[in-house]
Amino acid sequence: MTFVRAGRPEEAAALTGLALRSKAHWGYDEEFLAACRDELAVRPADVTARRTAVAELDGRPLGFTMLDGSPPEGVLGMMFVDPDSMGRGVGRLLFAHMTAQARRLGFARLIIDADPNAEPFYTAMGAVRIGVTPSGSVPGRELPLLELGLG
Repeated sequence: MTFVRAGRPEEAAALTGLALRSKAHWGYDEEFLAACRDELAVRPADVTARRTAVAELDGRPLGFTMLDGSPPEGVLGMMFVDPDSMGRGVGRLLFAHMTAQARRLGFARLIIDADPNAEPFYTAMGAVRIGVTPSGSVPGRELPLLELGLG
């Protein structure tokens, strides 16, 4: 059974690899992935500081999410699901866990800078598009900017 637990600093490298595999799933080329590598890197100190939650099955991470910011407004810092686990409810489980945690901590809304391929997932989860935001990795690229009310 898949469950969600707090991330551990010692798995930062494994989470970085998962994020890169997840991004590559959408058909991005090596040049694009290389440009994203620093932005997608998970450092040991980030795991606790960014409220990382990991979906796990039989000791194997299937996906993770990070909740950034301070109430009342937060940011979905990262959310990635291993390609082998996509379409199996792992993303929904992680998203539900993250939003429940955000509510407990007093967040009223979350901002999401989404990969264009992930926007349909987030809108299905109740987020709405409020604009675009520049990519942190690729100059000139814009990403969907979404908002999720938690009230």
